[in-house]
Amino acid sequence: MHSTILTDLAAKQNSAAVVRRIYPAQHPSSPAPGLPQARLEARLSLTFAKDGGTTRLVGRDHFGPLLVQKPFYPDGQDLCQAVIIHPPGGVVGGDKLDIAVKVGAVAKAQITTPGAAKWYKANGHVSRQNIKLEVGAGGMLEWVPQETIFFDDVNVALDHQVVLEKEASYIGCEILCFGRTASGESFTKGQIAQRIGIRREGKLIWFEQLRLAGGSTAMKSPLVLAGNTVCATLIAVGKDVSPAILDTVREEAGAIANGAGHLGISRLKPVVVARYQGNSSETARRIMLHIWGLLRPEMLGREAMVPRMWNT
Repeated sequence: MHSTILTDLAAKQNSAAVVRRIYPAQHPSSPAPGLPQARLEARLSLTFAKDGGTTRLVGRDHFGPLLVQKPFYPDGQDLCQAVIIHPPGGVVGGDKLDIAVKVGAVAKAQITTPGAAKWYKANGHVSRQNIKLEVGAGGMLEWVPQETIFFDDVNVALDHQVVLEKEASYIGCEILCFGRTASGESFTKGQIAQRIGIRREGKLIWFEQLRLAGGSTAMKSPLVLAGNTVCATLIAVGKDVSPAILDTVREEAGAIANGAGHLGISRLKPVVVARYQGNSSETARRIMLHIWGLLRPEMLGREAMVPRMWNT
């Protein structure tokens, strides 16, 4: 079955707005004065299915500037890797991104991105991203985009929903950076709303939500960010993990953190959650990759493998 790409006149007009939008090399936190900013909508739908011993990308539909590269097989033919690309390079106020992924029964897929996602100043409008991931019985999905950077004065609403059938497994990882600390910019105003839900065989097994205002007391609260600027989370659902493995994960991840920031790893059957808070996205990346590498063989039955996009 061949992959298809659906476009129409509206999609072409929508994509054309990308050309008119200005993204200077330094990625300013506000648009050039006097220039109207076209708000964009983009949608991407991917379907993976098992074909003999190979997982194939059998459905690929898009609208607007949200695309996927041709499939890769860096970890054997049974696991298909897809790289999602957002050509504008960042999301401004009023933009809306919708991503839907379906992984069929016993199929295996991994989805990543070529670089950091950037959410720019709101300019009076809310930016939205809705993600829905569905995995069929015995299937597997790894959702491992690179870090997300929230510029000062953003207004963002993020919704991330995962639906797993019987014996399906999932690992999702995110690294959130609040402000551009390397450029001396803090997250002093704006707001971020995030909701994450995971269901397995119709039962809600994980739910969390965040509503964070820039410059608020929550930024310093020990129950939220504790004064840190980076928060990384890995959520895994799969085979049961022994306490000994979790102890190893805590010990080795703690050694990487080396006392910088806060690290926690817990298990709420059948979910394992690892969270790190600190002030370095590079440290967060190293910790998350190491935890992923330790949990992947235990929970997914696959050896550790870093997506090559994370090394470019």
